[in-house]
Amino acid sequence: MATSSRTLRRGLPRVPGGEPWPPAGEAPITAAPVTPPVVERAERDETPRTEAPVGVSTPAPVAPSLNDREAGSAPAAEAPVGVSAASPEVGDRDAAASVAIRRGLPRVPGGEPWPPAGTAPVSGVSSPAPAAPSLNDREAADREDEAPSVPAAREAEAPVAQAAVTASDTPIRRGLPRVPGGEPWPPAGFAPAAPAPEPVAVPEPSPVPEPVASPEPAPVPELVEGRPEAAPVPVAAQVAAASPAPTIEGPLPFTPTVYATPASDRWNADRVARRGKTPIAPAQPQRYGPFTKLQWTGAIIVAGAGLLVAAAMAVLFVRWLLSLGFMQDFLAAFPGEYHLPASAPVGFPAWLGWQHFFNIFLMVLIIRSGIRIRTEKRPTAFWTPRRDPKGKVSLTIWFHQSLDILWLVNGIIFVVLLFVTGQWMRVIPTSWEVFPNALSAALQYVSLDWPTENGWVNYNSLQQLAYFTTIFLAAPLAAITGYRMSGMWPKNAKGLNKAYPIEWARAVHFPVMIYFVLFILVHVTLVFATGALRNLNHMFAAQGSIDPNAYADNWAGFWIFVAAMAVVAAGWIAARPLVLAPIARLFGTVSGR
Repeated sequence: MATSSRTLRRGLPRVPGGEPWPPAGEAPITAAPVTPPVVERAERDETPRTEAPVGVSTPAPVAPSLNDREAGSAPAAEAPVGVSAASPEVGDRDAAASVAIRRGLPRVPGGEPWPPAGTAPVSGVSSPAPAAPSLNDREAADREDEAPSVPAAREAEAPVAQAAVTASDTPIRRGLPRVPGGEPWPPAGFAPAAPAPEPVAVPEPSPVPEPVASPEPAPVPELVEGRPEAAPVPVAAQVAAASPAPTIEGPLPFTPTVYATPASDRWNADRVARRGKTPIAPAQPQRYGPFTKLQWTGAIIVAGAGLLVAAAMAVLFVRWLLSLGFMQDFLAAFPGEYHLPASAPVGFPAWLGWQHFFNIFLMVLIIRSGIRIRTEKRPTAFWTPRRDPKGKVSLTIWFHQSLDILWLVNGIIFVVLLFVTGQWMRVIPTSWEVFPNALSAALQYVSLDWPTENGWVNYNSLQQLAYFTTIFLAAPLAAITGYRMSGMWPKNAKGLNKAYPIEWARAVHFPVMIYFVLFILVHVTLVFATGALRNLNHMFAAQGSIDPNAYADNWAGFWIFVAAMAVVAAGWIAARPLVLAPIARLFGTVSGR
């Protein structure tokens, strides 16, 4: 069949700095159609085949391209001596196929391309499919006016043929086809035996020298059979390896030069905010109500200073007001007290002193337990009445209600004795003059020019109004609201509950307690500020006289007062579940849940 030749298209070199690949020349191109696989031909055709010499492989036929068909046919190039030529004819199915091994990159840096140069015999395996003609081949054929001669094609093919190479038992590893739908590349066969590698002398590791004080230059490594000997370890590396690992204990090995500042802290916070991360919030101080301990201290200092300034301004203003003429006339007409009825008793009986002490004791514990009820979140113990298992309340509520009952009993006895002995005239106003005299007494207290009085005989009008409000208004109001909030209130009385909602009782009960606290503070302050020994003798020792200066140096009432305060303090300390539980068991059941 006619063959044609064309100029080989040369590409990039196979190795850096080499010649373009393939070598310059012309390649024989056969215009024969694709031959079927060798294996199938061998099975169908029994014609004897010419075996290729052992150790010699023939190159595979080059697939015709479109340019080759257009260029025409030319006589096939003969293979070099010692190398079997591939049959260009379709009918030559008995010839043994051989393929020149395609060499790739070296297996090791600086080595020869792999596999070694040579050809691989392909026996009983189908030949690769011809490559499809490319557009570049067509353009090359159009540019050529005349096909090159056959000798040039032989010269181009000569470098491809290699000397006889001994084949190995290792089959060639085949990869993907070169063209779509083609056979895997390279063709099936056995790779030639690789030449034995040259022995390489492995240098023995040199011993690590002992660390020395002064570093020495590293010696130049010697060549051992063309390879550099392993360089000795530098002295600095030896010293670093021999030294122990650094630890975080102890001071830093260097002087710090960068310190945290408020500006750097703000910069870090801004950077964290820009990154969309939430910085770790610092630990918040403990709060007592709405404020922390430091805030409470500051608030108390500021409030105390404000009160002192306001009090000083009030004193100056009232003293200037009382210096006016019309105010002088007002003080002369209303000195601060009015005359009691002629039947009013003089002095304090003994029962009034004891009632006064018992009232102090109960009021202090009632206020304490009431505050605890408002702040208690998890009661430590509960009390259940024997007759009503569903009426279980906390031990603190039971204690508060028990004190209320005792306080009411004491109050009822006190009021009864007031009216029996006539002492009511001392605490209940008997004339309308009580109001202007009360205003006069208040102005005298504010101006620090306190009115001359003798509580053994008569209270001033401001005291009388305060006692009347406490005994006959605040006390009943506290009792009524407390009863509505207690468990003794009937639960099924819908009419009463609608007429007297519990929300009203809660809204009034606590402000009433605040009133009692303020009354006690003002009352105790005035007792000690207007003659402590004399007033204490009146209330606790039941000693006094018409003369306001009598018993001014008597300490009996003071020591009774000290003993009474000790009892009150002991009751304050003992008001805890450990002491209250045995007492509560006498009237019901005490449980932890």
